[in-house]
Amino acid sequence: MVRSLYTAASGMNAQQFNIDTISNNLSNVNTTGFKRNRADFEDLIYQTIRTAGTPATEATLVPVGEQVGHGVKVASTQKIFEQGSPQETGVPTDIAIEGDGFFRVLDYDGTYGYTRDGSFKIDANGQLVTAQGYRVIPEIIMPEDFIQDSLNITQDGRVFVQVPQMDDPIEVGQLELYRFVNPAGLNAVGENMLKETSASGPAIAGIPGQEGMGRTLGRFLETSNVEAVTEMVNMIVAQRAYEMNSKSIQTSDTMLGIANQLKR
Repeated sequence: MVRSLYTAASGMNAQQFNIDTISNNLSNVNTTGFKRNRADFEDLIYQTIRTAGTPATEATLVPVGEQVGHGVKVASTQKIFEQGSPQETGVPTDIAIEGDGFFRVLDYDGTYGYTRDGSFKIDANGQLVTAQGYRVIPEIIMPEDFIQDSLNITQDGRVFVQVPQMDDPIEVGQLELYRFVNPAGLNAVGENMLKETSASGPAIAGIPGQEGMGRTLGRFLETSNVEAVTEMVNMIVAQRAYEMNSKSIQTSDTMLGIANQLKR
């Protein structure tokens, strides 16, 4: 009977983790390029009382064994890389990815980060950077006297600007996208940035619109792929599961109380 207390407690802990994951999704419903997380669970070790196939008599075997489980634990949290909806912003430096791929940025520690957040800015050096100041790689540097409203990004990642001395726009750089064999293995570090791990595999570079890479859409941003209604339903399910596990603890406690009162 005491086993059921710990089994139900593991269920409450698991649902608490589930609620934490759902809450993080909902809090990022308006975060550009955010990909929702899903909590995966697995059952714990089983106590085997009798193994299936144990001889019952000389001529028969036990067809079904006896096992009792010990609850549940969190197996993993996985990012779901579904496409978010492109939203037109009209801002020249905003870029959305339609399809597979990530932008590469240079972190302050010299390592590379990867992001779907294309809300880029132009710093004092005329360089394309993220809102936190991380440089976009390959570097895109604007001429000093370029006309900002003329900035244009093509679907294959080429960057064009207009300068006063020339009639035609000039090309100032080429954006690249990067994909991974297992993007779910990337490590989220905050600031809309993911880092490469041994589980994700090495980054595979490519030109937008080629070799399976997504297209780049200038003056657009990719919205979060979190669906608020779905997350609210998941939250209700998790809440009810939490309540049912708490009821199991109350029931076990009642049964222990009855056992304690047998001898008066």
